[in-house]
Amino acid sequence: MQTLYLDAFSGISGDMFLGALLDLGLDFEALKTELAKLNVTGYDLTCERLAKSSIYGTSFDVQVAGGKDHGFVEHHHHEDHDHVHEHQHHHEHAHHHDHEARHLSDIIALINGSDLNDSVKSHAIAIFNEIAEAEATVHHMPLAEVHFHEVGALDSIVDIVGCCVALDLMGINDIMASPLTDGSGFINVAHGQMPVPVPAVMQMRVGTAIPIKQRLDLHTELITPTGMGIVKTLVHDFGPLPAAATPTKIGYGFGKRDTGGFNALRAILFEKKN
Repeated sequence: MQTLYLDAFSGISGDMFLGALLDLGLDFEALKTELAKLNVTGYDLTCERLAKSSIYGTSFDVQVAGGKDHGFVEHHHHEDHDHVHEHQHHHEHAHHHDHEARHLSDIIALINGSDLNDSVKSHAIAIFNEIAEAEATVHHMPLAEVHFHEVGALDSIVDIVGCCVALDLMGINDIMASPLTDGSGFINVAHGQMPVPVPAVMQMRVGTAIPIKQRLDLHTELITPTGMGIVKTLVHDFGPLPAAATPTKIGYGFGKRDTGGFNALRAILFEKKN
């Protein structure tokens, strides 16, 4: 049986997760083909093979006109890349952009109305539900009123559905992870400051045993709400590397923040004996 192990020594985001799976061999063209079934426009996908600290990996990004904001989802800050060797680019564009604010019900309807397979739909909707429920609690509002801000909504739809598509394309059903690492202190957002871990991430941890270690020397966000939603929904166990399994392939998905260190999610495929 094939197991995916997420070594989250520098946190996790949707972009990092997809970058790691692309580095493991996920077909970028197949990913784009499946995402096109959502029938949303106004975004670019980029996939770059590059090296950081002399370690090669993949940087994946969803680029939306107008940039990215935290909204009720995640935000990223770009950093300089070194030793770029491969670059793939995909532009999904039409005469209109799908940039309006979306409520959870809108996103669920969009996913259910697509031609994606049922397992991808159910996993993606479950992740969005986790994030929206956390945001509803944090902001003291009914779940039906939670909305994903215009740019953040499109970015997160592509990220979250893309992650579920990727796992389906690769035939991965069993996922484990290390303890998650986050920063500390505060981050600046459009309406002020947020503590790290950010409130939605902490809320998703309530009632679970998901282990989070904080780096007190690093005052930035490493675990995004999208990343935490993916972990809470899809990861079934946390701990060290599985000892009774054979690693078959390793991939690195690079983050966009300058953390002063090696900012990546390491994904390891293991073959377990039945």
